Amino acid sequence: MSKPQIRPASGAQYSRIHGVGGYRPVRVIPNAEVLEWIDSSDEWIRTRSGIEQRRWAGPEESVSEMSVQAAGKAIAQAGIAPEQIGGVIVATVSHLKQTPAIATEIAERLGCGTAPAFDISAACAGFGYGLGLADGMIRGGNAEYVLVIGVERLSDLTDKSDRSTAFIFGDGAGAAIVGPSDSPGIGKLIWGSDGSQKDVISQTQAWDTAFAQPGAINGTGDEVKWPALRMEGQPVFRWAVWEMAKVAQQALDAAGITADQLGAFIPHQANMRITDAMIKALKLPASVPVARDIAETGNTSAASIPLAMERMLESGEARSGDLALIIGFGAGLVYAATVVTLP
Repeated sequence: MSKPQIRPASGAQYSRIHGVGGYRPVRVIPNAEVLEWIDSSDEWIRTRSGIEQRRWAGPEESVSEMSVQAAGKAIAQAGIAPEQIGGVIVATVSHLKQTPAIATEIAERLGCGTAPAFDISAACAGFGYGLGLADGMIRGGNAEYVLVIGVERLSDLTDKSDRSTAFIFGDGAGAAIVGPSDSPGIGKLIWGSDGSQKDVISQTQAWDTAFAQPGAINGTGDEVKWPALRMEGQPVFRWAVWEMAKVAQQALDAAGITADQLGAFIPHQANMRITDAMIKALKLPASVPVARDIAETGNTSAASIPLAMERMLESGEARSGDLALIIGFGAGLVYAATVVTLP
């Protein structure tokens, strides 16, 4: 007697992004306000990063609330009902509860029924990681539509006295609906990590260390140092410029696309100088629009790519159906790049 075999899963042949949406907090933090915290200048901040202002969330603009707002726009653009969503993936490093995953709350608030929901921690590459997982779920037959969210409240993890990072980070949420497609809409994901450089971007201290300090439990005393983000700028800059340009080219090659065939280049909004260096390394034609959302939004980590994508589409810089090269890179060090068809 032959052994029983598992019936193979059957899903869509291809997937694509059907809708994208973003949420930007109301409060605008211009460079002038940052200069009240650190000894610097507007020119230094602009020259070093390209940032003119950033958005910081208020008390009511939680990770959950920003995600729901961004997701609602993506769902509407995709033209589907929330109950059609078969998976909710939330990429974030700033949901400050270890458990439960914030994705479960978001799924419930949106009305996604019993859809599987989970968080991933892949820093600035989180949206790319989420796209890769969604693509696999759809083509593997485990979901028809998947909601991928990148969301951050990095203001909660910003040390306003740290001259090297106080001006960098912003808050916000970006979301995408990924679903079946008759033609390839998401290219091969080129992703990976380099744990040998895990310390160049990190949290200043672990939560257990922070709350073991005097006064941490009962809230007395000012000696408790809240964990914040720290970064060694030069090593990160060199790695991003030299190594990530190679990864971006690999994503183009894997998709069978040349730089001049792109309708947009949407890199993680880390630093304008990094973006410019990558453009040069990729020999990107001047005719290809490039996302520069960092100028007004700052570095929003996992949220930066979908937020920049939404802005380019709304402004007309990029058009539905265009091919876009996206790449995210950050703490870990981790990275993810692919070519997508814009919704």
